[in-house]
Amino acid sequence: MPDVLTIGEAMVSLRSSRALRLGGDVHLSIAGSESNVAIGLARLGHDVAWLGAVGNDEPGHLIQRTLRAENVDTTHLRFTDVSFTAFIAFDQPAHDITRVSYHRRGSAASTLTAAECVGALEAAPPRILHVTGITPALSATAREATLAAVQTASAAGIHVSLDVNYRARLWSRPEAATALRPLLPHLTTIFASDDELDILTDAPNPTAALLSTGIKEVVTTAGSKGAWTHTESGTIHHPALSVTVVDSIGAGDAFVSGYLSATLDNLTPEARLSRATTSGAFCVGTHGDWESLPTRADLPLLETPNGTALR
Repeated sequence: MPDVLTIGEAMVSLRSSRALRLGGDVHLSIAGSESNVAIGLARLGHDVAWLGAVGNDEPGHLIQRTLRAENVDTTHLRFTDVSFTAFIAFDQPAHDITRVSYHRRGSAASTLTAAECVGALEAAPPRILHVTGITPALSATAREATLAAVQTASAAGIHVSLDVNYRARLWSRPEAATALRPLLPHLTTIFASDDELDILTDAPNPTAALLSTGIKEVVTTAGSKGAWTHTESGTIHHPALSVTVVDSIGAGDAFVSGYLSATLDNLTPEARLSRATTSGAFCVGTHGDWESLPTRADLPLLETPNGTALR
């Protein structure tokens, strides 16, 4: 039985260091919030399973191969002949600006069903179920699947975490609010950037309002300003680590993987934030969604002075 089950869409990713319209070389890999979190947790030594659907095509097989190579359980990966594997393209139209292009409408992941999500939870109940606000944006069936998964997990006493992960290119904020607010009674932990909380509640004090619904912790991030954990016991802040930012894509997923890892290790809220911010700092140091995610042995490395040679 896994420590964590993640549910969502993995895509093939193409990265260019200049505008895609100019052509040139691109780097081929995979991307996807939930699969990023799964890889991050696996690298930190946890048993993780990922549930999703991909096309029965070469991109789909690349996703399966990559996840397996990163020790992520792909038992619940479904291949389909009637839909395609989505892709995402990143390019840089200007210095330090990353532009995202999607090809995912009607993708295999949009065919996720409630039955397969509930079946996976019942077959091998995890300690934590992790979902994001991206999956329910893909289709009506994916929205139903997400709700059924969190309801089933909550009823079974499983810790349920949600990363809001709002994507304006997938849906509007009112649409996101309509889909995500029904999840709230079933959640244990919420991850959100400081500008996403109004999607979940209209209350003037959103963290207090969310905690009053029975959610145990609300974890908010604000880039270089650091991160906060809000609980009924109070609020804890942890500053962001001072590192050179090469690519911020994937940093939120790295943060989540570090936080959930520390949760599985039964660490204090302060230690959870510390591991989360450290994982995020590793991610922004190089290009790629997940390639630079740390192992457990890597975590202390950022405490060494800049320029240190490990001989």
